[in-house]
Amino acid sequence: MTLPDSAMTDLVTPLTEAGSTIELLLRELDRSWPPGAERLQEISRYALIPAGKLLRPLLLVESAQAVGGGGPELVRAALSVEYLHVGSLIHDDVIDGDDVRRGRPSVAARYGVTDAIVAGDALMLGMFAALTDAVEGLPPHRALAAVRVFARAGVDLCRGQALEGELRGDPGCGLDRYLTMTALKTGALFRAACLGGAILGGGSPAQQRAITGYAEHLGLAFQMHDDLLPYTSDPRSTGKSALSDLAAGRPTFPLLLGYAMAPAAGRRELEAALGGTLPPAEALPLVHGLLETTGALDAAREQAAAHAARAKECLAELPAARGAAVLAAVADLSVDRNR
Repeated sequence: MTLPDSAMTDLVTPLTEAGSTIELLLRELDRSWPPGAERLQEISRYALIPAGKLLRPLLLVESAQAVGGGGPELVRAALSVEYLHVGSLIHDDVIDGDDVRRGRPSVAARYGVTDAIVAGDALMLGMFAALTDAVEGLPPHRALAAVRVFARAGVDLCRGQALEGELRGDPGCGLDRYLTMTALKTGALFRAACLGGAILGGGSPAQQRAITGYAEHLGLAFQMHDDLLPYTSDPRSTGKSALSDLAAGRPTFPLLLGYAMAPAAGRRELEAALGGTLPPAEALPLVHGLLETTGALDAAREQAAAHAARAKECLAELPAARGAAVLAAVADLSVDRNR
């Protein structure tokens, strides 16, 4: 099985050393979800394959290697975080009414909302079956700790989604609440992947703390940069509509910065754009212009890059090994996607 174009473009070129890990993940994913099965299996396979960047599974495997661990069982364990991630994406598209995911019809658009919700549930619950099967031969205390981390991540992800709902349509909600939401909704899976990998790899408490710090800054950098993509990238390269955030009334990082930096008239325009007074297609160029003139886009880039740099600083506590080098490259990649 060969790497999909998206993985080749966005991951393997800057992370050539991780290419073998991605190949193993892709082969195991294809083996675990064969075609021609029952409907739920078919829908799940559609959601999972072709795969995205497999960033979170990669983080788990490389975090384990960074603390001196590893083994074939970690490939199967790593895919469990992908099931949680993809299940949450299916539900996100239902909540937001998005018809496109990764450049093709979302699961809800292809199979209907009811089956999409069921498939999302199945993938998120299936995470536990995949994880516990994969780590059965490891020391029980490591397996239990990893399950606990993944369970907490699932709850945090839901907390972040609920908080995002509270913030919808409100560009004055403030950066502190945005950062809390991002640490939960986006950061939860980065923490689970990295800390879970460090636990399964036998990392010391100090190494686990370092990995967790890395993951927390990486999650912020990743989401801050992701929020920039509607204003900096072609939707054909991102695989998602540039109008999605505005259509959902989602107060993203550059928009919140712009609101804080704009004069009163600019704030009113941002309120109209996010509150649904303007159609998203009209609101996007208006918002883009305001973010450029206020300097919010540049400020957002700088803050995302600062968190990526802080993520790399956390890796100084780890052994100088390939895994740590790959994690550092992921931090660089997090603020240099589809730019």
